[in-house]
Amino acid sequence: MNLASLEGLEGLTIGRLASTLRISKSGLFAHFGSKEDLQCAVVDEARDIFVEEVVHPAFKFRGVERLRALCENWLRYGRERVFPGGCFFSAASLEFDDRPGRVRDRIVELMKKWLGNLEQAARDAQSAGEIRKEVDVHQLAFEIQALGMGANWSSRLFRDQDAYRAAHAAILQRIDQATEPMQSRE
Repeated sequence: MNLASLEGLEGLTIGRLASTLRISKSGLFAHFGSKEDLQCAVVDEARDIFVEEVVHPAFKFRGVERLRALCENWLRYGRERVFPGGCFFSAASLEFDDRPGRVRDRIVELMKKWLGNLEQAARDAQSAGEIRKEVDVHQLAFEIQALGMGANWSSRLFRDQDAYRAAHAAILQRIDQATEPMQSRE
């Protein structure tokens, strides 16, 4: 996963991994069968880490606090380099956005689940009266995702040390704009 986060999933081959791990290529091939199987296994392992680092901790909160926790956990996950290449799925999404196949399909499925988590947290907050009724929660999730992806991109490409702070501020501002004013809930 670390190798793929730095060099991309396409650069991850059974031969490259065997060389890095100093084990036989035939042993890895027997385990994975193909490069695509290896890539899918790496995506699934990265998903497990993402869920453990980002999603599960947020579920101790409800409503808008869950939405904020999802965002803060995600930005921390990228900023603190859980993977050396930053957010694994930001990189994999860009790498496979136009490539057909099982790897892309798996990334699409997982990214839809992530966006669904953001949208559901916003919808739950809306149902609880914490986010205004007229707010389009699908649009809100899209904007949060775009800001987080932008932070990873800017941090990696430009080595921008301030990218995650800027994204954090923008995401919280966007959530605050969507939040029902306290006096109208009383």
